[in-house]
Amino acid sequence: MNLADVPREKLSPMMQQYAATKEKYSDCIVFFRLGDFYEMFFEDAILVSRELELTLTGKECGLEERAPMCGVPYHSVELYLKRLVDKGYKIAICEQMTDPALSKGLVERDVIRIVTPGTLIESSMLEDDSNNYICTLYYGNDGSCALCFADLSTGEMSLTVPQEASDLSVRIMDVLSRYMPAELVMNSQALSLKSVMDFIKVRLQCAVSLRDDICFDPVQNRELVCQQFGVPSLDLLGMTEDGADVSAVCGMLDYIRETQKRNIARFVSIEVADSASAMGLDLNARRNLELTETIRNKERKGSLLWLLDDARTAMGKRLLKTWLEQPLVQPVKIMARLDAVDAFVKKSLVLMEVRDLLNNVYDLERLMTRVIYQKATPRDLKSLSMTAQQLPELKAQLRQLAGDSRLLATLEQQISPLERVCTLVENAIVDDPPITLKDGGVIRDGFHEELDRQRHIMNGGTQIIDEILQREKERTGIKGLKIGYNRVFGYYLEVTRSYYDLIPSDYIRKQTLANSERFITEELKNVENEILGAKDRVLRLEEGIFSEVRDCLAAMLKKVQETAAAVAQVDVLASFANVAIENDYTKPEIAVDGSIQITGGRHPVVERMLTEEMFVPNDTYLDTKAQRMLMITGPNMAGKSTYMRQVALITLMAQIGSFVPAEYAKISVVDKIFTRIGASDDLTAGQSTFMVEMKEVSDILNYATKNSLVILDEVGRGTSTLDGVSIARAVAEYISSRKIGCKTLFATHYHELLDLEQEIDGVKNYSVAVKKHGDTIRFLRKIVPGGVDDSYGIAVAKLAGLPDQVVKRAKELLAEMEAQTAVSAPKQTAQTGQISFAAMQQERAIATLQKTHLAELSDAECRELLADLTSMLS
Repeated sequence: MNLADVPREKLSPMMQQYAATKEKYSDCIVFFRLGDFYEMFFEDAILVSRELELTLTGKECGLEERAPMCGVPYHSVELYLKRLVDKGYKIAICEQMTDPALSKGLVERDVIRIVTPGTLIESSMLEDDSNNYICTLYYGNDGSCALCFADLSTGEMSLTVPQEASDLSVRIMDVLSRYMPAELVMNSQALSLKSVMDFIKVRLQCAVSLRDDICFDPVQNRELVCQQFGVPSLDLLGMTEDGADVSAVCGMLDYIRETQKRNIARFVSIEVADSASAMGLDLNARRNLELTETIRNKERKGSLLWLLDDARTAMGKRLLKTWLEQPLVQPVKIMARLDAVDAFVKKSLVLMEVRDLLNNVYDLERLMTRVIYQKATPRDLKSLSMTAQQLPELKAQLRQLAGDSRLLATLEQQISPLERVCTLVENAIVDDPPITLKDGGVIRDGFHEELDRQRHIMNGGTQIIDEILQREKERTGIKGLKIGYNRVFGYYLEVTRSYYDLIPSDYIRKQTLANSERFITEELKNVENEILGAKDRVLRLEEGIFSEVRDCLAAMLKKVQETAAAVAQVDVLASFANVAIENDYTKPEIAVDGSIQITGGRHPVVERMLTEEMFVPNDTYLDTKAQRMLMITGPNMAGKSTYMRQVALITLMAQIGSFVPAEYAKISVVDKIFTRIGASDDLTAGQSTFMVEMKEVSDILNYATKNSLVILDEVGRGTSTLDGVSIARAVAEYISSRKIGCKTLFATHYHELLDLEQEIDGVKNYSVAVKKHGDTIRFLRKIVPGGVDDSYGIAVAKLAGLPDQVVKRAKELLAEMEAQTAVSAPKQTAQTGQISFAAMQQERAIATLQKTHLAELSDAECRELLADLTSMLS
């Protein structure tokens, strides 16, 4: 049964209420509160019962046929919400706004929140060590673009305006892949960015919502932005009055207000990201360097994040990931972090004390979010207090390092001891509070006078009744006076026949028995009402007091947020220090001469993962003059890729402020790291391995600068040998020339490229040392000067376990082809056994002429052919 096909006038009043709500929130699953359950009806019920494997029942709805229905208990609703959100659904929570026991007629209901993948704040629905970002993407008719990212659970908000307009889609995808938002909100014009839309569908796979242009309109929402961040004008935030940047922020605030149905005070600041403030790392670099997950299994273990993350707090873990994906490019800031890590390393006892204190620090950012949105539990408040209790000693420990690190001194000043938080919570909340407020027992005795009185009434009802009885005996002289209770009359005074003459006039007769009379008094009735209603009043009082305490804590948001940010930085820096001590890392020098010098460098992750052998360290020297490009040859599996990745990782680690795996390192800041390592068919986009490879190379050639670091592995291998060598050589010439002239590691099997060392200043040949014994080889994992003298392909195949018969046949075929090559290519060099690049170009020219019929060509086509042949042979 579909709700849209049902006549509304025939539905029951409650079901009409549901239908009106569902019509208003047609793109959501409506969780409709009925007593202790959230119920779903009609198509929502069918959908949820299927997705969550719940029993589908029915409910009378005013029609002949019962409405499909399924439900979930309200006290465990988060479990079910999480499963639906993970599947990409949006849920509208329709709550009872009036007490059913006090309502006359239909209970009032309204949607109090829309739960979406990007607006989660519940700890049970979030990963502690990862941000949960929502992104607004605004693309204007004039080609301008901006992206705003927010994490409701932590109060972070940032704005990015892609600068390189020559290929805007690439920049947008790079930014999206950096944040990996759980939800994307955009205007309709953004749909014209086809490659971005494909990327969102294939790579991000996040929830997407289209919003009307009015939601992004700065004219409508400009004042809201200024009010939100407490500034009189947008230029103080680094934003324009009516550009794409403010439109993206307006869209974000509008969406949060729409989904949360309340004040959005959680966001107190916004970071306007400067494209030049962080190292450029595109999607390929992050993936190939395995910064946060491995390429093969998409697992955290085996990534650089896994290695470096020894943070003690959830806030620190999230910040470490942010630092890892956005390395610094300002030498002063890098050195400040390195000095802070060095201070911890040199005073390891202080480091141990700090890390012990951080063990007892809870997630201040997400705790305060739950406070702001009135979702905090009594135990959440206690966690805030317990954290605040650690801060004075944490500050004291940091003061011991202040003379060694200006950054740590600054962070110590930014950390507030939060005395008011601690005092308020400790005075108000019991030591071991229950999880929820519903059963009471949350507020400490002595904190609220009226609450104490009601508790006394609730817990001391018998004593109060006994005191009334004693007073009445003394007042009336009725020594045999008794007080009883039944469900009909409540509390009553019972007087036997012998005392009838002493009954006072204010006694109200309620019942006559054979030998006695039962009475009530105004005082007894009032006490009865107090005793019987005391528990309800205690629960209501506790709820109100708890809300007041929570609101007081919410008013301290800015101070707590600043403290949380500083504590997170201390945690990351302490984590770097501990990892450096455990793994024997060294403090890198930060240079400005453009050189990278590494002595005894090691791949941080591979070294950690090795269990049965020692990692072989290697030296590296790169600059922007005499040694710009290292042309690296050697067989597969010998360690070329590992070596190149380790150089990139050591550089990146230095720029996030971490010590590095080397005996010595001097690192000049690089503005971008590009990688072209391996490729696989992008079947979803209909692109082959070679096409993917060429697109990646194209990005490098278009966006690399003199200050970039480029890693190239086997460029040109996805096509024929002649084409591959030609492309590889042309790429190497272009990068190594003054056109770019950046630091480059270029691994190749094309030995023809070794000639570049003699032809282009700045290109140097290196190879992986191999020890050969007859038909067997052993990789020494050492990078040495000079090109390799053999490709060792068949030897590597044998090492990989190919059957002997296959290896033997391969040798025979190789001998035959070498003999043929010797005849057709007399310029084969005696040293390497390879065809020279010039000889290959001659072969290509001859092949072109053999396939050409000159009589069929026009004069213009002949001139074009002659130009092509001249180019080949020049």
